[in-house]
Amino acid sequence: MASTADPAHAFRETTRAGTRAVTGAWWWFLILGILWTGLGMYVLTYRPGSLGFVAALIGVAFLFGGVAQLVVASRIRDWRWLYIVTGVLGVIAGIVTFAWPGITLYAVSILVAWYLVFFGVFHIIASLAGPKISWWWTGLLLGIAELVLGIWAVHSWQRSLFTLLTLVGVWAIFHGVSEIFAAFTLREAGKRADQLLS
Repeated sequence: MASTADPAHAFRETTRAGTRAVTGAWWWFLILGILWTGLGMYVLTYRPGSLGFVAALIGVAFLFGGVAQLVVASRIRDWRWLYIVTGVLGVIAGIVTFAWPGITLYAVSILVAWYLVFFGVFHIIASLAGPKISWWWTGLLLGIAELVLGIWAVHSWQRSLFTLLTLVGVWAIFHGVSEIFAAFTLREAGKRADQLLS
């Protein structure tokens, strides 16, 4: 009897320790969520510093993406040259972003405006031509909103920059709020797991 109870007890203790290790980091998600939400609100103030933050975020994204492509290139054989080229271009784009943030913000904001136009048209056509499943009209509304916003932003680089800042700010706030919810969800999951394992 003791020999069967001991493994079960050891398993329970190991599971409890693993659960605590995973769910014990809930506060890290909370801090990140608060940080992202605050940064999103700061970007939406449209101050000169918010431009610097968005430029830095773009630079970090380029650098991270470039390094990630180079890491992938070191692990695969097929199409390795393509990953190397995109990795090097990503790293160069990140360096250029930090060297000339104004030019980068201008170029990225114009690209975002045209991206909205292109994907707005694509979503409208896909929703009208595709099968009419439930909620098909949400794709149509999304496409119309993207197209209108894109056309509005394309008319001047100031509007494009305003659109870029708004999108980054709103994204950061949504990301931060989702991290905060994830933190409390993880904390509750840890409490429930403790109750089940005790």
